[in-house]
Formats: sequence, structure tokens, C-alpha cells
Amino acid sequence: MRFCETEAEAAFRAEARAWLAENVPAESRPHDGAEARAYDLEWQRRQYEGGWAGINWPVEYGGRALPLELQTVWIEECVRARAPGPGCLIGGLNHAMPTLMQYGTQEQKDRHIAKVLTGEEVWCQGFSEPEAGSDLAGIRTRGVVDGDHLVVTGQKIWTSYGDLADYQELLVRTNPDAPKHKGISWVICDMRSPGIEVRPIRLMAGDNHFAEVFYDEVRIPLENVVGGLDNGWKVAMATLSFERGTAFMAEQMKLARVAQELVELAKELPSPSGRGRAIDDGEIRAQLGRAVVGARTLDAMTHQLVSKAGAEALQGAEASLVRIQFSNVAQQVHRLAQRLRGADFLLDDSEVGEHSWTYNYLWSFQTSIGGGTREIQHNIVGDRHLMLPR
Repeated sequence: MRFCETEAEAAFRAEARAWLAENVPAESRPHDGAEARAYDLEWQRRQYEGGWAGINWPVEYGGRALPLELQTVWIEECVRARAPGPGCLIGGLNHAMPTLMQYGTQEQKDRHIAKVLTGEEVWCQGFSEPEAGSDLAGIRTRGVVDGDHLVVTGQKIWTSYGDLADYQELLVRTNPDAPKHKGISWVICDMRSPGIEVRPIRLMAGDNHFAEVFYDEVRIPLENVVGGLDNGWKVAMATLSFERGTAFMAEQMKLARVAQELVELAKELPSPSGRGRAIDDGEIRAQLGRAVVGARTLDAMTHQLVSKAGAEALQGAEASLVRIQFSNVAQQVHRLAQRLRGADFLLDDSEVGEHSWTYNYLWSFQTSIGGGTREIQHNIVGDRHLMLPR
């Protein structure tokens, strides 16, 4: 892992910073719905037309084939400029398309990858089920081969942007007689197919980007199977390695900024004890120190993961370590924000999004659940990294 920026990276950073200064949208992202989708697609198209989409993607898919370290620089500058995130494009950009690059047929790649990069397609993920969340191998949604199609019946839950998506990366059980981790297939599902019903779920933070998805004999062409029939567990593990590792890099980096903002806030707000400023309270100061150090540690772990991923395959255990630290720091930082703001925390009338302390506090609860619970991440680290007995 390098600690010094090269001349090429410094030049790239200056170029990125200048472009963002001219192009970051002045208007805030709508909370959800069709307006949010339109906003996200427009921002993605603007990045693509400016040459800032798919920085580390292969050239044949519209990318620039630059090192992952430069993609990291771009994300750092986006966080600094408070640029919008990928929004409803996160699934397609950050794990569905990387999975297709690794396991998809040439036809599947040609059909979808460039369209996601240019802001023409939105993807969602159909992995979790009511009785198979962290225990993903317990999925029951079935896909029965009928001629040249799979007939899919079942239910998925916690599908991010399911109501806005054009396609879905869907896991189905295609061989019920196989062992638990076998007989699963990873398929491309057209969300406009007959037999699909999507029900949005409103979250306690106020938005509704999650959804339940129901499948009633949905017909999916067998040519949409990725990585081979009954080989979906292997493909899904690649997807999850992207999701747990680098997919949320911007959110991870953002915490360092938020922790520093808390320090500045503590200089202005009164101490919870009512004596002096919050920053003068020894306990508050210690909590701020732990939050800042935790966020900087997360930043260093993220950069280490990126540095290693540039040289070899991403390891699931290492990605899980980053995910654990992310959830710990996110909840620590936003709990401290709640304590500093006191009763005013409940009166925060900022719009839903990163500018609302209340929204971010409520959002932080899901960081120890999404992508596999914190307990599952600990099990992965113990099993694959520490080699502990089961």
C-alpha cells in the first residue's frame, strides 16, 4: 500500500476537482420515485459525457481502463465536492455489471454493460427473501426449466430501487434436490416481465427505496442465466465481494468528513451538562476522538483494500473487515451527533438526505444489516481470515 500520491494521481485529482466544480448539480436529489430516477440517470449521463464514468472499467465497455487507485481519487473528489452518489444506479454500476464482466457471456455483456454506464438502464438486486436474508443459501424462490425458459415463482425482499429498475440480478433455486449451496442460478430478470409485482417499503428514515418483489410464474429465457445453470452460488459470491468491499467506498470515505464536522459542531453547541461548550466536556472530547480515529482507520482500510484489489482478486474476508468497520463507525458517529444536538435532533426539518442529521442517524441502523449482518461478517472473517474452527 502506497501512502504518497504520484504525479499522475495529483494531475488526475486536479482535473477531477475542476470538472466537479463546474458540473455538480445545484439542486438536491429528489427523495424517491420517478423524479429520483430521472435525476440519477441525468447525473450518470453527465459523468459519462464528461469522461468520468467507468474510470476503471475496460475500454470495450465504455470505460477508461485506468487503475483502481484513480477511481479512488475520483470518489474522494466526489465526496469533497458533495457530488450526488449513484442513487438507483448503485446496483448496476457497483456489483451487477462487475459480475457480468467476470461471468457473463459476450452477448450478455454487449446487451447491458454499456447501457448502465451511459445512464440508460437501472438494475436492482433480488437476493434476500423473508426467510433467507443473511443465510442466502436458504432461498426458496424457484426456477423450473420449461423448454428454453425458466419459470420463476417466489418472493424477494429488501430489493433496493425495485420499483425503479429495468432489470434485476436474481438468485433462484433451480435444483431443489441439490445440497443447500448448490442448485442455485444467477439470472438476469427483466422487471417488466408479466407476473412481477413490486411493493415499495417505506423506511423509518422516510424514504422508500426498498421493495418487496413477487414472482408468479415469470418466464425468463435460459440465455439470461449467468455463469451456468445451478452455478449461481459461485457467481453470487463474486457479487457480494463487490458489494461488501468497494461498492460503498463513497459512503465509507464520507464518514471521515462527517466525523470532522462533528468536531466543528461541538465547538459551537453547549455541553450536554449545561457547562461550557460540548468540546470542553472531557467525555464528549473522548468520543469525538474515537469517532475521528475510527473514520480515519476505515479510510485507511478502504485504501488498503483498493490497493490490494488492484494487484489480485478481492478477498471476501478482507471486504468483510471493511464492512464491519464501516457499520461500527457509521453508528458511532451518528449516535454522537444525536447526543450533541440533544432535543434539536428531533426537530431537524432538513430534507431527507445527507444534509439531515436525523435522516443519517436513522439510516445508520441498516449499515449492520445490509450486505450480510455484522454477525455474518464476523463469521466470514473468523472462518476465512483467522481460520478459526466452526
